[in-house]
Amino acid sequence: MIRVLIVDDDFMVARLHRKVVERTPGFEVVGEARTGAEALAAVRELRPDLVLLDIYLPDISGLDVLRELRGGAAAGGGHEPDVLVITAAREVETVRGALRGGAVHYVIKPFEVPVLQERLRDYARRSRELAAIASSLPGQDAVDRVFGAAVPPPRLPKGLSEETAELVRNTLLACDEDLSAAECAARSGLSRVSARRYLEHFAATGRVAVSLRYGSTGRPERRFRWAATTEHP
Repeated sequence: MIRVLIVDDDFMVARLHRKVVERTPGFEVVGEARTGAEALAAVRELRPDLVLLDIYLPDISGLDVLRELRGGAAAGGGHEPDVLVITAAREVETVRGALRGGAVHYVIKPFEVPVLQERLRDYARRSRELAAIASSLPGQDAVDRVFGAAVPPPRLPKGLSEETAELVRNTLLACDEDLSAAECAARSGLSRVSARRYLEHFAATGRVAVSLRYGSTGRPERRFRWAATTEHP
């Protein structure tokens, strides 16, 4: 589970963020903070993986919090979490400051719930990519995937069409949970065999994450979730 700290001075907004995080598989909220000082203390105490950080705080700017966390191990008690900025601030200097401070993304309020969910899923994907290359020296393709670079997608194998690939991709993107081949087929109107061919192709090229669901008997069920940031099928 990815541990999340929510930093926002408006408790209603923080509650909304909490609901979005808790509805996103693989994430859990470990705490909330209302001020910059509380945020730094919470990072030291709770050691979250990810901080959802507002810029407008009553004591210090969220950018100052970000700089404190990036400026040295003491600010986070030896712990340096990733930071996703969520704010109404639209000034270019603020966006640039967040970028320079190492924020993993910047979401502007107000936003649609799927926007934040997609940013969280993208963060989870990047975390998985980093974990996958942690034990070896990565090649350029692996590094590109971590940084979300636009890597040209592999050509579709013979017998697969771009149109159907796009249909399967959109079916996965439209679902907040992973799907089996049978569920994907039912939602897309394809046969189970056809849906599985496209899903396995996406899995082989790293654009779909595969998990196993174990039942009481028989082989585990393969389940699929769109994991790539590229817009290509």
